[in-house]
Amino acid sequence: MSQSNIQASRRNLMTAGLGLAAGAAALPLTAAAQAAPVKSTPAKSADARTTSGSKTTQGSGFVTTQDGVQIYFKDWGPKSAQPVVFHHGWPLSGDDWDAQMLFFLAQGYRVIAHDRRGHGRSTQTDTGNEMDTYAADVVALAAHLDLKNAIHVGHSTGGGEVAHYVARAEPGRVSKAVLIGAVPPIMLKTPANPGGLPIEVFDGFRAALAANRAQFFLDVASGPFYGFNRDGAKIDQGVIRNWWRQGMEGGAKAHYDCIKAFSETDFTEDLKKIDVPVLILHGEDDQIVPIADSAHLAIKLVKKGALKTYPGLPHGMATTHADVINKDLLAFFKA
Repeated sequence: MSQSNIQASRRNLMTAGLGLAAGAAALPLTAAAQAAPVKSTPAKSADARTTSGSKTTQGSGFVTTQDGVQIYFKDWGPKSAQPVVFHHGWPLSGDDWDAQMLFFLAQGYRVIAHDRRGHGRSTQTDTGNEMDTYAADVVALAAHLDLKNAIHVGHSTGGGEVAHYVARAEPGRVSKAVLIGAVPPIMLKTPANPGGLPIEVFDGFRAALAANRAQFFLDVASGPFYGFNRDGAKIDQGVIRNWWRQGMEGGAKAHYDCIKAFSETDFTEDLKKIDVPVLILHGEDDQIVPIADSAHLAIKLVKKGALKTYPGLPHGMATTHADVINKDLLAFFKA
């Protein structure tokens, strides 16, 4: 087969999988992670801390989990201010929240974004790439930074991480949660979730990643993630390149494993357990996590939830329409 035919075949595989996603009316997450969570313990940051009176300046650093994985984080703003913790989507990093980090820093909040294990600047681990361990890593981060009364905001896979963590968080650690274009309750089609996506869709993701991760990531960012494949879309090459940069910074093994984590984890019980206010934001033209089987189902499961949807907005709306999303987040934070 010629090189051009090989590339075309890979693009067709990815497009077919995402096409199924766009056409599905629902998005469930089955097979909750079976592996026991790795217990994480905080360790000293790699960055030196400077203390002046009661104020501590850090900026960025690492927390080391009990299994030796280093989780990178950025921590900006007054340490006495209310913390807002941002959880990124697959296969990105904490850099995906730049527009939110700068905005809420200017609003007086303490803003924190970490790179999930295997992603960004964190250890490219070949183990623990599932939701139980992801949540345990957040426990370690929260303990290390002594986060209290924090607001946790998650996008896509990060929304699943938020649900899994908040449902297990120590009392006093969390005040509110936000799910943006998030994968809960579950994406995979199962007997309990007949509206979900068939396993073949996610097998296609794995095949495309293994065959040519760089091209696969470019295709996703250039097309459905930001809605750049829609007629009349204003394509932003900087956004595409930044998505690709973040993705390629992480580890291929962790990214491969994380497909199972975001597609097969069932967050139904997590959503039911959360007892803090939850804001669910979702684009109505989300081609990656179709709204009918995610936000429309999740809102029925949370105790104190509010749902806001956006006609025509894509999966990556927190980037393409940061001004709109930031305004709605701020209103929720202050409510």
